[in-house]
Amino acid sequence: MAEIVTMALFCTALVACIAAGISIVPALAVGVLVFLIHGRLTGHAWKPMLRKGFTTMKAASIVVVTFVLIGLLTTLWRAAGTVPFIVANTTTLIRPHVVILLAFLLNCLMSLLTGSSFASAATMGVITMTLGTSMQVSPLFLGGAILSGVYFGDRCSPVSTSAQLVKTLTHTNIFDNIRLMLRTAAVPFALTCVVYAALALCTHPSVGSMDVAGLFAEAFNLHWVTVLPAVVLIVLAVARVDVRLTMGASICTALPICLFVQHMDWLSVGRALMLGYHCPNAQVAPLIDGGGVISMIKVMLIVCISSSYSGIFQETGLLGGAHRMIRRIANRVGGFCATLITSIVTSCVACNQTLSIMLTDQLCREVEPDEQRHAINLEDTAVVVAPLIPWSIAGAVPLASVGAPTASLSFACFLYLLPLYRCIRRKRTPHRPQSTSAESK
Repeated sequence: MAEIVTMALFCTALVACIAAGISIVPALAVGVLVFLIHGRLTGHAWKPMLRKGFTTMKAASIVVVTFVLIGLLTTLWRAAGTVPFIVANTTTLIRPHVVILLAFLLNCLMSLLTGSSFASAATMGVITMTLGTSMQVSPLFLGGAILSGVYFGDRCSPVSTSAQLVKTLTHTNIFDNIRLMLRTAAVPFALTCVVYAALALCTHPSVGSMDVAGLFAEAFNLHWVTVLPAVVLIVLAVARVDVRLTMGASICTALPICLFVQHMDWLSVGRALMLGYHCPNAQVAPLIDGGGVISMIKVMLIVCISSSYSGIFQETGLLGGAHRMIRRIANRVGGFCATLITSIVTSCVACNQTLSIMLTDQLCREVEPDEQRHAINLEDTAVVVAPLIPWSIAGAVPLASVGAPTASLSFACFLYLLPLYRCIRRKRTPHRPQSTSAESK
């Protein structure tokens, strides 16, 4: 009963923050206090709980450096003209009868390069939605295709905060994770392409008139050299160079382009690195503004605060009942399906991708002792399930960015097909029951 009351108080704090339209960071801080009080009331000393919480927080804080680099990288790619160059040259491929499929593929490309679903939706997503609607294609279909695309790369880009978080939580190698993610995503990706190509038969598009290249050319020098930061990132990632070194090299490549090609001064570059890039062109600004270290502060706080939960739970055994229930589910349907069910619940409660990943990891770590398989299970569940929850910011923010209705979630095919495919594969594979030794202790 005490466990239920404690978790109810935590959920109430989360719901209150979401209803008020504010960050969930205060709710997470309340969660720490509630969990510590529960531990004290159940006979645990303050010092061991705090020590354990700080230990797990310190372990997770390693990823903070990576988040800072991502903030710097996404800023410089905007300021150097890298993102505008890619957008301007890829949107010329869009043709009326394949606009839904290309919206998916182009957003896949952008999210792979930027590692951010929100940034991809705000750039390529807005462009493809504008082009698609100008061709009389339903925003319902386009929104689903865009959401699928931005989370394809958010899931498996080496510079994705979610991929970095999973790597840190599971102590795995990100390039090994990406290799396995691409393998499990191959069939769902192909099926998604088929679905979006088939949807073209249900539409009656016309030729649009938006000149994306001309719009960006007014604000940036779109010389071919501006794409070099992306090329450096891709080459070093393929060579499996440490992701922090890879991002550092891309940052160093983008800096001189900002100064000598886009003619920014050092003060403007420094301000952009901290506060985010702001384009002086009013028409282009809504499509390109963002980035900066400040954009990463919220996610860094979420990771650091919520990571302390793991240590507190280990010390107090607060989630003992939940762990036993999840192990029973895993014994019946397998580790992946148990992780999927858990991720649906945590996504509904957490209302954001980061916290959902961390809670699912904490709850399901015991049902899959192999860290590599556990990492892929998280990538194929919590990472893609969170955007499907209508009240979660993971899906609501990208859809709002591109002006798509919430009903577009129904057409985010890749996000459904990936976990469904894994479940079908699991049924074709002989199931090995999970050990119940932990339950008997």
